[in-house]
Amino acid sequence: MKDDARTVRAGRHTVTLHRPEKTMFPAHGGGAAHTKADLFDYYRSVAPFMLPHLRGRPLMLERHPDGVEGPRFMQKDTPDHYPEWITRVEVAKQGGTVDHTVCDDTATLLFLADQACLTLHRWLSRTNRIDHPDRLVFDLDPAKDDFEAVRDAARLLGGLLDDIGLPSALMTTGSRGVHVVVPLNGRHDFDDVRSFAKDVADTLADAHPERLTTAARKEARGDRLYLDVQRNAYAQTVVAPFSVRAKPGAPVAVPLAWEQLDDPAVHAGHWTIENALEQAHSDPWAGILSRGRALGPARRKLDRT
Repeated sequence: MKDDARTVRAGRHTVTLHRPEKTMFPAHGGGAAHTKADLFDYYRSVAPFMLPHLRGRPLMLERHPDGVEGPRFMQKDTPDHYPEWITRVEVAKQGGTVDHTVCDDTATLLFLADQACLTLHRWLSRTNRIDHPDRLVFDLDPAKDDFEAVRDAARLLGGLLDDIGLPSALMTTGSRGVHVVVPLNGRHDFDDVRSFAKDVADTLADAHPERLTTAARKEARGDRLYLDVQRNAYAQTVVAPFSVRAKPGAPVAVPLAWEQLDDPAVHAGHWTIENALEQAHSDPWAGILSRGRALGPARRKLDRT
């Protein structure tokens, strides 16, 4: 395949896109195939909206060098050949450390796109307080490809969070479900956050046992939607807002306004690299994530439910 590499300037750095015509997503559902250039250009256009959700956070990178039909690599350690200007952070793990990549600027995001990184998975904490998350995430995972069950569960969870005084934001995953995100003040450690999230999920599942479950084993869930809180642990990651998913049609995980749940056209994979920028411009999370909360008052209200 002819390379036809092209170079772009991003801030203080220059980034080269190699093999731009390489197919990353084959044609799907009557739509056109998407190339590496399409991926690169998407991330360049969405960078102003995506970077606030990436800066200062360790990443796990999901790379597909031969496109979505080829092998997948989940990359934690930053390779030695990455440019020196890319931020890295050394994070403790069992038996050693990991040098995670941190995406602080557009140039880094474009370099990762050139490395065939389709999806960026971020930590829920920042490098300056690595043991204290400033986000809590509920992953609403339906047993089947059933977005109506997701809508119902999201409304129930959002209502419970409202009742205990916690703001929340929605995000489609680009797969089958949604994430419900709660901003925290960063004063609680991962164990406290995960314990609280589990108690919220258990409370909701106990109130609606025919529809919801917190059972980790798939065989125990049946047709019920799984309220997954396992991402709220040290070194765990969640898909970053505006990340492209490695699925047919190049769907994108996008922030969602609560009222958009009422739109029958909306589903987990509704937005793709072709239309996600429109959703970004609507800024559905405006003002929500800046109001990080302590969990003490919410815990006391939850205990009274």
